[in-house]
Amino acid sequence: MPSYPVDHVVRYGSHPEQIADVRLARRRPSRAVVLLVHGGFWRQEYDRHHADPVAAALTDEGMTVASVEYRRLGGSGGWPATFDDIAAAVDTLPVLVPPTTHDAQRVVLLGHSAGGHLVLWAAGRHHLPATSGWHLPEPPALQGIVALAPVADLAMADRFGLDDDAVAELLDGHLIERPERYAQCDPSTPLPPAARTVIVHGSEDRHVPIALSHRYVESVLAAGADVTLDVITGGEHFAVIEPGSAAWPRVLAALDAVLTR
Repeated sequence: MPSYPVDHVVRYGSHPEQIADVRLARRRPSRAVVLLVHGGFWRQEYDRHHADPVAAALTDEGMTVASVEYRRLGGSGGWPATFDDIAAAVDTLPVLVPPTTHDAQRVVLLGHSAGGHLVLWAAGRHHLPATSGWHLPEPPALQGIVALAPVADLAMADRFGLDDDAVAELLDGHLIERPERYAQCDPSTPLPPAARTVIVHGSEDRHVPIALSHRYVESVLAAGADVTLDVITGGEHFAVIEPGSAAWPRVLAALDAVLTR
């Protein structure tokens, strides 16, 4: 699918994977800066470039997009490196994006699949114990969070054995073996996100069953979160990252919902 050249490349750390491609809004001023976190079950073979059409489509909608790379399974990722990277990216990238291009107070996290898990987790780090290296003393300054077909419940994903036990690989063990890691990294524990959150998930998703999103929403609503689940009837896993698909207007509507809040 069509994309646009990268306007800036920024680094949020010293590791080669700690990088983000920035594409500037094609209409100024920018409505927001979107930190886009790609999926792929946290695995090395999937990188940020498969989400380039998403980044391009969002710049057409007047958003500045930072497409985040991070360390992944099969490379140097997994526990704790993947989480170190996402925490660092969310904490630092908004000020690394060229400041004249966007309102730094309007930051949206957008993630798909495993990236959806990571943005939900990042938006709830202020609920982590103070002893956690990822703990934030205050909620992160976010305008909103949009999670597309997210792996929103790690315990359920582990029980289902999704993608050849990808969660167990990420955390170096199943829930029964690493309960303390699941407690820190599963956003449905719960870690209610810091801002308005919309989840968009297809009812026929075979890669990440929608049951995970239902369970997540149930959990964080009980904890007081402002979260909505938009179910795409008949939708599958990749429609939500395909600009021009029948599901794409629902993704844009989710972004509008958090930006106008």
